[in-house]
Amino acid sequence: MSAPPALEMIDISKQFGGVMALAGARISVRRGTVHGLLGENGAGKTTLMGIAYGMIKPDHGSTRIDGVEVTLRTPLDAIAAGIGMVQQHPANVPVMSVAQNIELGGRGPYKPVLAARRAQALAEKVGFSIDVDSPVGSLSVGDQQRVEIMKAIGRDARVLILDEPTAVLAPSAARDLFLWLRAFAADGGTAIVITHKLDEARSFTDDLTVLRGGSTVSVTSAESSTIASLAASMIGTAAEPDTFVQPNRPAAAEVVVRADSLRLDGDSDIPAVRAASFEIRRGEIIGIAGVDGSGHHHLLLALAGRIAPASGDLIRPERVGFVPEDRHRDAVVLEFTLVQNVALHGAGQRRGWMDWRAFEKRTTAMLDRFDVRARGARQPMVGLSGGNQQKLVLARELDGNPELLVLENPTRGLDIRAALFVKQQVRAARDRGIPIVFYSSDLDEVIDIADRVLVVHAGSVSDVARDRRIVGAAMLGIA
Repeated sequence: MSAPPALEMIDISKQFGGVMALAGARISVRRGTVHGLLGENGAGKTTLMGIAYGMIKPDHGSTRIDGVEVTLRTPLDAIAAGIGMVQQHPANVPVMSVAQNIELGGRGPYKPVLAARRAQALAEKVGFSIDVDSPVGSLSVGDQQRVEIMKAIGRDARVLILDEPTAVLAPSAARDLFLWLRAFAADGGTAIVITHKLDEARSFTDDLTVLRGGSTVSVTSAESSTIASLAASMIGTAAEPDTFVQPNRPAAAEVVVRADSLRLDGDSDIPAVRAASFEIRRGEIIGIAGVDGSGHHHLLLALAGRIAPASGDLIRPERVGFVPEDRHRDAVVLEFTLVQNVALHGAGQRRGWMDWRAFEKRTTAMLDRFDVRARGARQPMVGLSGGNQQKLVLARELDGNPELLVLENPTRGLDIRAALFVKQQVRAARDRGIPIVFYSSDLDEVIDIADRVLVVHAGSVSDVARDRRIVGAAMLGIA
């Protein structure tokens, strides 16, 4: 009789507002294996593993560990059940030492000498060469990730979940990580790796599960899969375009943005974008497509003027409107009124007294023009729904009469009606001659709205035919 799966999740469903993140998803992971979890952006991979780690409560479904059904209400429940998770972005405290970070969350008095000894013994157990007295902030990204693994193993994790672990690693460091995971599995452990990289998935895993649109669409062994079969499972067929799609139209001849051999540095020693050359013309929507960690985020920041090129040339206009992905962190102050949030735009260039009466008049006009449902211009931003917050951010950026508009996931988290309104405003701005750069984690949305598509893969930027299968393949590095 075969052993039960180390982790089994059955008929898992989860809805966030009006968005169905998971719809009956399932995964079965054999003990002593490395299991790859694949899928497009937004397919539900991180949500599914967030449920496995107790960070997210499912609406429906069951989870079993070694054949026994469990209820994981919190990460503490998951840790007690032998599950550890290494997040895509290490959650260490930079100014604290490796030993101190490993001890975080422990019980009893903290004893520095004992903590250092335990950390050193743990490093030797897992085979990592790391100075446990060094501040974590001084370590390479790869070593910071190793600290996260040590924390999980130190809590007796038998099932280790890693979310995009090689997204910020150099190829040699990524290979070292997978070799370690193979040794971990050979010693009886189990690893689940969320990844977009098909060559990695086929080379270093035993089994593969593919999610698409929140559902499990493929379960196969790595040995029997091919790059083409995995890509087909991930990409699927094109979704129906929305009813209000306007035909794509040729752009004007005037070049507004020109990049020549552009290099942008990432958060590690790997360039986020390398040797990119492209042009953007007046009156066109450029769709940006790329999987997480491909470099598209840094490209959008550079186009918006938020980061400077490391080398090469980037010619862009001075007046750029920018709608960032995380509006609460990067676009609004929730405690401020709507008027105050509108006044934030361009605040760094203004001098002298603020004409609050004029700002209130502008804000009121924006609320009317963009159908923002609010009690008035002096209402705090926190009182608006997410869709109305996004409408106001877009209105504020367009009100500045930008020469370029950069949008990062502008419809994420919005209901259908609010998302459609945002896209209508984007098309209207395009028709007025404003060049638009539009990134969405939803590939169908990119194909639907774009006049041209630029794909970012592993730091390279290429102009790709506006076809879902071609764009999807390019995102995965398939010619």
